[in-house]
Amino acid sequence: MKNILIINGHPDKQSFSAALAKSYLAGAANSGIKSELINLIDLEFNPILENGYRERTELEPDLLATWDKIKSANHLVFVYPIWWGTQPALLKGFIDRLFLPKFAFEFKEGSVRWEKLLKGKTARIITTMDTPSWYYNLIYKRPGHISMKKGVLEFCGIKPVKISCFTPVKSSTFEKRNAWLKKVEILGEKGR
Repeated sequence: MKNILIINGHPDKQSFSAALAKSYLAGAANSGIKSELINLIDLEFNPILENGYRERTELEPDLLATWDKIKSANHLVFVYPIWWGTQPALLKGFIDRLFLPKFAFEFKEGSVRWEKLLKGKTARIITTMDTPSWYYNLIYKRPGHISMKKGVLEFCGIKPVKISCFTPVKSSTFEKRNAWLKKVEILGEKGR
């Protein structure tokens, strides 16, 4: 049975990203798929990995509870805006603090290889931005999408990772935003 965890990485719960996350959740609920939405802004944690990987920083209760949800989910959905070409600081700090060695991956001693500890999971990245897609893809080379897909999720064994990007939000019409919300609701209904 599918178990989906939706992670809203936008710090504003009134944002269009938050609306997209709720639409995905509603779609999953319509299909009877077990799903849960977490707004990162509601969690209490320090987003700074203060000692790097030199020394483990104790995980706050909210991070430990979220990690249990990540482990039990078989499909992860990350919803966030693209700011300055990549993720908001809140989401980046969440990843830094939680996707840790021995949690999400483990280096093999004496090797450049690593063990991917999140194999068997799939993911969907849902982003918004104001930069036109063609410009983000051609000129910027999709840094936010590639860092999240390849540098985080696939690095930890999550595959496949699909991306849905809605742009430009700033100049979009009410009708266009509603069409995007419906599209995301359908993704939720299909558990994709």
